[in-house]
Amino acid sequence: GRAGARIPNMVTGATTGCSKTLELVGTGYRVDARGPSALEIDVGFSHKVDFPLPDGVSAEVTEKNLKVTIKGADKQLVGQVAANIRRLRPPEPYKGKGIRYDDEHIRRKVGKAGA
Repeated sequence: GRAGARIPNMVTGATTGCSKTLELVGTGYRVDARGPSALEIDVGFSHKVDFPLPDGVSAEVTEKNLKVTIKGADKQLVGQVAANIRRLRPPEPYKGKGIRYDDEHIRRKVGKAGA
């Protein structure tokens, strides 16, 4: 592996950090900050999902509780946390409901009616 490539990343990480934004798409979906190190995510399950954040990762909720930005110095960790949140409710191909990255393009499938 290229161990050398990791070092510069860590240096930028400390100063600027890395962030990933997730967007909730769906009726009644919302995300709330629960203190500095946890999120409460409501994506249509019978209960809200409490999502603890690991050390070194913070989250900022914007856009009327429909967007959450995960931030941290460790790019790998930020990506992992974002992926875990997305996994709670991955975007479905028909209406595009679910949790997506804000830069993610959902390929819509045509439902039965449109075929």
